[in-house]
Amino acid sequence: MSDEPLRVAAALVVDDRGRIFFQKRSAQRKLFPNSWDVVGGHLEPGETVDEALAREVFEETGWRVATVLATVGDYTYTGEDGLTRLETDFLVRVHGDLENPRLEVGKHTEYRWLGPDELDLLDESSDINDGMIRTIAEDGFAVLHALDL
Repeated sequence: MSDEPLRVAAALVVDDRGRIFFQKRSAQRKLFPNSWDVVGGHLEPGETVDEALAREVFEETGWRVATVLATVGDYTYTGEDGLTRLETDFLVRVHGDLENPRLEVGKHTEYRWLGPDELDLLDESSDINDGMIRTIAEDGFAVLHALDL
């Protein structure tokens, strides 16, 4: 078994109002059940980070990545399964109906668009993900603010 962490690509989808999209994982999920999350997932064998990012955005929302605005950062964590992951998060804009994402049945139960002053909602999941999603969100808004879009 490899000592290399599993690779994850994640998207902080930004709308025209400067909000970021979050979705709630279902209670049946093995990793981080019933917690708020950004769009993303594991790279498949032979897949690049960019390919995984585009695939995951489409699978989880029905949207297509239009533009990668910036890299937010790399985050290393160990899931409840004991496996270490290296997640790279990107700020992205997408094509599609932003008011009607197509959430993956059985994987996500609801969604929210949050502004930088609305992140307290993410604290609901802090005991599950050690506050990682809030940290990623804060980092995402900092990068978005620095881009001054």
